[in-house]
Amino acid sequence: MKLHLKGGRLIDPVSGKDESMDLLIVEGRIESMGSRVKADGSFTVVELANQIIAPGFIDMHVHLREPGFEHKETIETGCAAAAAGGFTAVCCMPNTNPAIDDESVARYVHEKGKQVCDGMVEVYPIAAATKGRRGEELAPMAELAEAGAVGFSDDGNPISSAEIMRRAFEYSSMYGIPIIQHAEESTMTHGGCMNEGYTATKLGMQGIPPVAEELMIARDIILLRYIPKARYHVAHISTAGAVGHVRAAKREHLQVTSEVTPHHFSLVDTLVESFDTNTKMNPPLRTREDLEAVKEGLRDGTIDVIATDHAPHTIDEKEVEYTQAPFGIVGLETAIGLSITELVEKKVLTLYQLIEKLSTNPRAILSLPAVRIAEGEMANLTLFDPARAWTVDVSKFKSKSKNSPFHGSTLRGKATGIISNKKLLLL
Repeated sequence: MKLHLKGGRLIDPVSGKDESMDLLIVEGRIESMGSRVKADGSFTVVELANQIIAPGFIDMHVHLREPGFEHKETIETGCAAAAAGGFTAVCCMPNTNPAIDDESVARYVHEKGKQVCDGMVEVYPIAAATKGRRGEELAPMAELAEAGAVGFSDDGNPISSAEIMRRAFEYSSMYGIPIIQHAEESTMTHGGCMNEGYTATKLGMQGIPPVAEELMIARDIILLRYIPKARYHVAHISTAGAVGHVRAAKREHLQVTSEVTPHHFSLVDTLVESFDTNTKMNPPLRTREDLEAVKEGLRDGTIDVIATDHAPHTIDEKEVEYTQAPFGIVGLETAIGLSITELVEKKVLTLYQLIEKLSTNPRAILSLPAVRIAEGEMANLTLFDPARAWTVDVSKFKSKSKNSPFHGSTLRGKATGIISNKKLLLL
């Protein structure tokens, strides 16, 4: 493979570069880069006028469903969706069957990722923090770290026991691996299906109160003060109060990071009035005030990462009564479009800051090597056009599931290709 990436704008937070330049890539390695590179006729030219060249994007919160729930998604279809969305890496959450609470399952997920989609999308396992994600006994963290786990989480369930969370902090700190918390005080949320508030009352729905998220984060931050060597990451943050807790903890210089999903900075709870089960997720869509607080958290750096919480479900599973439908939506193939439409176009983030939250920051949080765009380095790149307008059509998704509330929406910004593992995929 000999590629001439021509006329693109390179934005690389690792090196600080933001300039127009060409790249020559030979057998997956960057041979030269600059404004005056020379290529002979043996190079395939990829015209990138008005497009962005960025370090490969990583989604640190993805449900690939395999093993155990292959009717919803497989590692192969999930990686295909990731590639179509412009991601060169994903992190697989542990709520599979069996859970990723065993060295063999972690290795299976990691190795299977290398075997599908030409190995263009790296798959990193997030291991369960407790056995079976039951919150009763710690998983074998040393073995899981050795097997390639880059984080520990009981995602889908909170780590409810303060003592178990304390021990998780203590053991994970030995390996420099973060605990990723699904922040929910579950005694307050049982039976809830949407945000507690005016709209839930109007619809007669049982609510999930914002304070349930905020209480769990507050407790965990107190524990983190007790075990400051630990690293704590808040998954899919969704409320103004939660953002405030994380902001205050960062001011204390505690090792706290957080992520937000595109649906939580794009949609609000009034959409549930449609009774479309694709508006049902956990944490639920919140109020306009929460959404604006989340955007401010992105703007000021309180929220470090944009992650999709890609959660595939079949049509049959979602086409039921709202209260009976499972939580979650797919997100890999709409992430760039929603991020540019809702954040860059509305001046919440610059493209440079957006790339930090989709590439640089998640890799740093997970202690993964930074993607370096320099001569002699292997090319791991996301290409996207920030001005391209397109309409979401779930029938064209590569994901096995189509559960998205954004079908028919017109977005601005789309992935145009990825370069990874010595291969080029143009979209």
